[in-house]
Amino acid sequence: MGKDTIRIGGACAFWGDSNDAVTQLVRRGEVDVLVFDYLAELTLSIMASARDRKPELGYATDFVTALKPVLVDVARKGTLLLSNAGGMNPHACARALKREAAAAGVSLKIAVVLGDDLLDRAAELKAAGVREFATGAPMPESMNSINAYFGAAPVVEALRQGAQVVITGRCVDSALALAALIHRFGWSFDDFDRLAGGSLVGHILECTTQTTGGLFTDWWKVPGWEDMGYPIAECLEDGSFELSKPDGTGGLITPLVAAEQMLYEVTDPANYLLPDVRCDFTAVTIEQTEVNRVRFAGARGSAPTTDYKVSATWQDGYRMTTTLTFVGADAVAMGRRSLEAVVARARRLLVDGGFEDFLRVNIEMLGSEAPSFGAVAVPASREVVGRLAVQHKDARALDLLAREVAPMGIAGAPGTTGFSGRQKPQPVYRLFSFLWPKSDAPARVEIDDKRFAVPVSGAGREDRANAGQRFAPTDDELPATTTVPLSAIAVARSGDKGDRAHVAVIARAPRFAALIGAQLGTAEVARWFAHLANGAVTRYEVPGIHAYNYVLDAALGGGGAASLRNDPLGKTFGQVMLCHPIRVPTAWLGDVEPGFGGAVTR
Repeated sequence: MGKDTIRIGGACAFWGDSNDAVTQLVRRGEVDVLVFDYLAELTLSIMASARDRKPELGYATDFVTALKPVLVDVARKGTLLLSNAGGMNPHACARALKREAAAAGVSLKIAVVLGDDLLDRAAELKAAGVREFATGAPMPESMNSINAYFGAAPVVEALRQGAQVVITGRCVDSALALAALIHRFGWSFDDFDRLAGGSLVGHILECTTQTTGGLFTDWWKVPGWEDMGYPIAECLEDGSFELSKPDGTGGLITPLVAAEQMLYEVTDPANYLLPDVRCDFTAVTIEQTEVNRVRFAGARGSAPTTDYKVSATWQDGYRMTTTLTFVGADAVAMGRRSLEAVVARARRLLVDGGFEDFLRVNIEMLGSEAPSFGAVAVPASREVVGRLAVQHKDARALDLLAREVAPMGIAGAPGTTGFSGRQKPQPVYRLFSFLWPKSDAPARVEIDDKRFAVPVSGAGREDRANAGQRFAPTDDELPATTTVPLSAIAVARSGDKGDRAHVAVIARAPRFAALIGAQLGTAEVARWFAHLANGAVTRYEVPGIHAYNYVLDAALGGGGAASLRNDPLGKTFGQVMLCHPIRVPTAWLGDVEPGFGGAVTR
């Protein structure tokens, strides 16, 4: 570990990310710390069910698998390993890692962070009248998981007690890297600008290859998908840092690539709420310092709230999804009629069997453009995949429907193919998020048989976050213009938070930002996504990187496992936005990106 810097590698973005990241970063990245993020908002419901079936499960088993080949290297180098792989069972995760370490002949001091699991307090929380903070709904009767989002404080305490490995349950993704920085540089928990900078480090690293060229708008410019480089943040004591990747690996790091990740799934960039700090990223700058290396600076922070965000999950019946392929001049019409017939046949059987109707039915013709583009879709394709998703409170009712799919191969449309066997019902988990006082959800650290209490950061403080930077007013009058796709002057990245879709739009050059601001107001974006979004659209300005962040409420059909859509996570929204027409001064056409897009059809 360098005297004035610390190198932190992002080794996992989700449960299922490539295990190769660990080997690459340990053996080719020369990192001091590895951070691992395994927990999406609904992952804990899966882990809770696994723990109920087998007490030794309930954690991200990939964490142990990924580390097994490099345990000797990690022990020799003293690399710190910080992970939320503990999920619903941190002790089981620690025991599994200890067994592998012993088999490799090394000793690791492993700490677990506990206290985030509030499931055994469900009755108390319900009696307290907690409400879902987005909808105001009361807590459901039966909960599958209830977990508070802890911050950096318990991880810092574990490091102070000499832990080389820290395994948490639910912990804010970015807090793992922040904890390493607080421990390394001795930052105090009221040094809010540095805490914001450290949180930005963690936010950039948490999605691994998304910040080294993965999912970049200009995908054709990114080399080496087969050996993508994983991100490394070289961090300074003042809170600034440089982002890079191991030499010789694939990927691409530029200000536009990094900007896409900076705004990914951040609601209000001027008031990004975390357990340790309120972050203001609106004045952050991203500068290219070398090939595949950029510098971040300018994050600001203020005091956090006195509450934790708590995410709970509950089971809302079952769902089943099936697909069929339809080929022909009228493929869309044939496919839709066929799938509607499957539903009608199943409904007749439901009545005969004494079942209630389906809770929800969703039919999408993938390849027709209609699911993503709605009213501006191009004429129908002659080959589409019909996707049927249904929900019912009783799994047996979905079994009745599953049996009616295959008969359409001889009872429905010509050109029907792609039968993939009878699908099985899967549980539907819905998210229920609320706020709970930090003082009433204490964290603790355990190392072997020793326990350590953790002070609450931000308790009793309610300072408002910075107001955020705004774009200067501009003259909307334009000279002679030419209409091009938004992708010609901007890049975009989209994602989800529950049932909200987030779409970040970053101008390719500063002067394009005013055009975007004038032509893509909230009313126009609401119109463009009217077939998908049923709620309000909010726009936030991010002048430091010439960007706008759009948040679309009620846009994902419930979001996550609760959605019946092909895209329940808003991953396609950025691409749909980039197809929006935009008027550009004709004199500027030499500066636009030609890309792979064609004319816009309205």
